[in-house]
Amino acid sequence: MVTTRPTLRRLGAGLFTGAAATLTLTLSPVTASAAEPTPAATSAPAPTAAAQAAVDDARAQVGKAYEYGAEGPDAYDCSGLTQHAYRAAGIELPRRSADQADVGTPVARADLQPGDLVFYYEPISHVAIYVGDGQVVHAGSESTGVEYETVDMDGYNTARRIA
Repeated sequence: MVTTRPTLRRLGAGLFTGAAATLTLTLSPVTASAAEPTPAATSAPAPTAAAQAAVDDARAQVGKAYEYGAEGPDAYDCSGLTQHAYRAAGIELPRRSADQADVGTPVARADLQPGDLVFYYEPISHVAIYVGDGQVVHAGSESTGVEYETVDMDGYNTARRIA
């Protein structure tokens, strides 16, 4: 009868191993499906080719100097920058920011897409180009030159979709 205990132990160990395997097999599909990623939220539509070309051109000017009345290629003021960017995309814009605000179609702040022009102050006296992720490129001042800035900088007024 001494052999009964090891046999029971082996039998008990076998039952435990079998139960663990069954438990693992039973839970594995549940665990796998719980770990699947959820679908990503849909993003804003991609900008048009012309809008993307304007964004690319504006980005290429970052770091250049600000000079009132300048239209490039070495220095810009705000409307000279946006005019230059859209000219590179094959679209002519008026020279002054207030006049640029009459071009294109109005766009809500929540619906901004890369390439949209963003206007500041009342009356409008500053313009920037939206480049995505809450950022604009603009020619801000002599001390900053052409730079990236948040779209929410002081004085937000309106925005227009050009292309």
